[in-house]
Amino acid sequence: MNEIKWGLLFDPQLAIDAFPYVLGGIWYTLLISLVSMMIGLVIGFFLALARTSRFTILQWPARLYISFMRGVPILVILFLLYFGFPVIGIEFSAVQAAMIGFSLNSAAYIAEILRSSLSSVDIGQWESSKALGLSYWQSMKRIILPQSIRIAIPPLSNVLMDLIKASSLAAMITVPEMFQKARIVGAREYDLLTLLILVALMYWAICSAMTVLQNYLEKRYTKYL
Repeated sequence: MNEIKWGLLFDPQLAIDAFPYVLGGIWYTLLISLVSMMIGLVIGFFLALARTSRFTILQWPARLYISFMRGVPILVILFLLYFGFPVIGIEFSAVQAAMIGFSLNSAAYIAEILRSSLSSVDIGQWESSKALGLSYWQSMKRIILPQSIRIAIPPLSNVLMDLIKASSLAAMITVPEMFQKARIVGAREYDLLTLLILVALMYWAICSAMTVLQNYLEKRYTKYL
């Protein structure tokens, strides 16, 4: 049995020297994650409304879209956008392809979260809003959404953290985010393990910050219950 070389596990000096360079990729990591989350929220909201609609012509396209996006690996979608679409004359930059791909993919998961949170609001709330003479959109804005947001915050936070971690896949289409930069340094210094541990800790720190934000939002929306 080969002896484990613990001394080669992590080189602190290399990690310190490489940290500023790897940190430079955080802007792409956050840009892709946050923009994709915002666009995904918009698309997901309308998909959720279509899924809960009584009109079949709206329900089934939404179901098909959600099923497809949840069933296809995000890496395949990124490759289709960045390497496949130029074949038919549609070209995106690496960052654009990443944001489009993650937005379309996350929208499917967000749609199911919003659908379940909207459905969890008691039907009596809708009836009360109608009795007050509120329109559909007025009821949604003033009564239904504020209650459903409280329910949706934890799973939506999970989607955001999944986006932050999954943004590392954008390295496969040459986006210079944190993971891509860590790979470059690791290959140059012949010490990929140190850089992988470093970038893992950096992703952990970002997701921990998102957890703090999640806890704050949960307390804010539950303090009046």
